[in-house]
Amino acid sequence: MKQEETLKGVLSSDELPTLPTVASEIITLTAREDTTLSDIANLVSKDIALSAKILKVSNSAFYSFAQQISSINQAVSILGINAVRSLVLSFSFLSMKGGKQKIHFNFEKFWKNSLACAVASKLILERVEGADTEEIFICGLLQNLGELILARTYPKEYGAVLSKITEGQYDPLNAEEDTFGTTHPTIGYEVAKNWGFPEVLLLPILYHHNPQKYAGGVNKIEVTCKASYLSNLLVSILYSDKPQEFHNRFRKEAKQMLGLNNDDLEHILSEVHIQVDQAGEYFGLRIKNTKSIQEILQEANIRLSLINLDFDQMNQELIKTKMELENIAAELKEKNKLLNNLANIDGLTEIYNHRFFQNSLDNEIDRAMRNETELSLLLVDIDFFKKFNDTYGHQVGDFILKEFSAVLKSEIRKYDTLARYGGEEFTVILPDTAEEEAMAVAEKLRTAVDEHVFRDPQTNYHITASFGVATAKPVTDDNFSKGNFINMADTALYSAKEAGRNRVALFEQKKKWYKF
Repeated sequence: MKQEETLKGVLSSDELPTLPTVASEIITLTAREDTTLSDIANLVSKDIALSAKILKVSNSAFYSFAQQISSINQAVSILGINAVRSLVLSFSFLSMKGGKQKIHFNFEKFWKNSLACAVASKLILERVEGADTEEIFICGLLQNLGELILARTYPKEYGAVLSKITEGQYDPLNAEEDTFGTTHPTIGYEVAKNWGFPEVLLLPILYHHNPQKYAGGVNKIEVTCKASYLSNLLVSILYSDKPQEFHNRFRKEAKQMLGLNNDDLEHILSEVHIQVDQAGEYFGLRIKNTKSIQEILQEANIRLSLINLDFDQMNQELIKTKMELENIAAELKEKNKLLNNLANIDGLTEIYNHRFFQNSLDNEIDRAMRNETELSLLLVDIDFFKKFNDTYGHQVGDFILKEFSAVLKSEIRKYDTLARYGGEEFTVILPDTAEEEAMAVAEKLRTAVDEHVFRDPQTNYHITASFGVATAKPVTDDNFSKGNFINMADTALYSAKEAGRNRVALFEQKKKWYKF
């Protein structure tokens, strides 16, 4: 089969996937120079299910924004047009399934690898100084689009390709070339071009296996092609039977292509399995318990060391190896615990961060639903903090934030959750706490702050804070949602500040505030 014949057959096939309407229209819209943020928001908002998915990812640790994004208009404004386009295309691509014909193609494995490539591409490019990372995730996700297209439009022939690869007769690209006269990067490029994709998304698909062939001179595209290529090496460490080979290649070529240093590489290698699992959750794929690269390499080394041993030696080595693995597992457990703390703790105040707050609130809402109990939430804002910062300087401001956190932490229960929401805003989750109790806790915290002397080596300072209180019983409220719950506390906080600050306000439908 020749390339022209294959491409003609692909583009005319009934099995060729089509983009969902919103995805197709967003490609058209973003190609126009006069497109506004409002145009994009209005388009995406038409698809309620897609909007919900985008809001879920926007409010996850995938972006880790300090503020809650509650609408598509807000998401487009904060993320930007290209980032929203990337999310729309990501969800559209991940929704493509098998066609009408019977096909021997492992879709689950394909989506898992594609998502892992997207995560790896993003991790890699984030370590390149000055690189534009806005669209790297979708570039990494789409790079192997051609495999899906060939498998759907030529299922029998692509089955033969997979057999050649499995039997070790060919590497993947040569197997495709031998059967179709072309390869999946070219097919993916031509189909995406037919869909109207811009060059910034097209060219990484075409050159992700051979980034050195790109000669267009656009730095953003060149760097993206290299990151996509390196992501394949990184993902091969996770999922191939030759992890050591790909590990060595990745370290060497990442330094050569993008100038990454050892610290960059260690960060990428230690994070990739964690972020792949998280991305699976955000984008609705069942990816769990991906092994760390350190564990994969350890196991590979052990397998190699056992190949030439006789039975007795093998038993001895297995016992020794088992003990070593148990030690490694214990060390990894401790290191993972430390890494988890680093990921969940705010570096300045040493209390929980926004990411941990979001996850913790999800858990407490689930618990309140199961137990049919009430749940309360406090939002706290240090009064006139910007003016304080401008007057005394940021170092003093940092001291106040840290000391303020310590005061609040000393006054709450062990099972309450105190977190830094962002800037000078803090939040406290109060499980199994009714409205009256929550108001009492808030007043207790307000008084503690008001009476505390913030003392550094030079000066004593006095600050106050305003508190917004919201209480709900999720199981009995048909309109309850996490976003609405946070907005309730935020509305109450605004009432407290509007009424003069240094006070506690309770959310009610009439927005009435209370002062003890």
